[in-house]
Amino acid sequence: MELTFWWMVPLAAVAAAIAWLLHRRRRPGKDRPVAHADRLTALPEYQRALRHHRRALTSALVLSAIVLAGAVTAAARPTHRTTDQPEVRNRDIVLCLDVSGSMTSTDAALVGVFQRLAEEFDGERIGMVIFDSSSVQLFPLTDDYDYAVEQLGEARKALDSGAGAFFDGTWNRGGSSLIGDGLASCVQSFPDAEADPGASSRTGEAQRSRSVVLATDNFLSGNPIFTLEEAGALAQQKNIKVHAINPGDFDYGDDAEQPGARLRATAQSTGGGYYTLDSPEAVPGIVTKVQETEATSYRAAPVSIITDNPAWPLGIAALAGMGLLVLGWRHGL
Repeated sequence: MELTFWWMVPLAAVAAAIAWLLHRRRRPGKDRPVAHADRLTALPEYQRALRHHRRALTSALVLSAIVLAGAVTAAARPTHRTTDQPEVRNRDIVLCLDVSGSMTSTDAALVGVFQRLAEEFDGERIGMVIFDSSSVQLFPLTDDYDYAVEQLGEARKALDSGAGAFFDGTWNRGGSSLIGDGLASCVQSFPDAEADPGASSRTGEAQRSRSVVLATDNFLSGNPIFTLEEAGALAQQKNIKVHAINPGDFDYGDDAEQPGARLRATAQSTGGGYYTLDSPEAVPGIVTKVQETEATSYRAAPVSIITDNPAWPLGIAALAGMGLLVLGWRHGL
């Protein structure tokens, strides 16, 4: 136990000592002689009454001292100090959605799941990038969950309808579903922890789990700047796991160049996973698997916790005060 205002205790002790010394030096009052007083003081009833009075005075003095000591101790603010090193579960998630025509139903289901999850996030940051022939960042990594839920809700409405300003900026180049460029844009959405190692250690960037949830069927139409494999290599360099969700993985046999096989190889090369969809209703189960693989934790910096603990001195003072009241009632005070 520690006392925040410890100086109050010795101050009260000095004040009590001064009061006692002043009482000892008090001049005696003028006594009036009474004849034959010894006959009165020798009576047994008088002796009993005197002993009873002295016990009452002594009890009152002790109880008063306890009340004063408890009050002074409580006023000095007794505290209990502990050191805690909390376990923090932090991760960054970027939704990376191919918004070509064949993907909108899957995208809408995926966005709906993360809209619900964002309401329960604690410590995670979430961002969203959409792409077709070019990429658009819908919103950056944020832990403002109200904002994220609002943006995801708007995104889901647009994906369900398949039209609107939501898709503006995703058709600025020739071609369609330029997956490598889209994935590279999503990878670049994360803060670059390597650019300033000092900053990363201060903010905990280097300790955060990083993942991209990529929804695409990997049907390329055009000439991207980045191939899918090059974008995957960029994710590896930044220690970002890519979890690919593919609603169009048809059986191409053992052909390593077929779209699903290439997407699987790229995702697994980053340490992520590859998931196929029979229907959009399977999205929640896949997201649950992704969350399980991404659940990492680390110990945050130690935190000193100071807790006020005035209960016991106040409790003792209260009991002593009740004793004083009972004592005064019994003696007719």
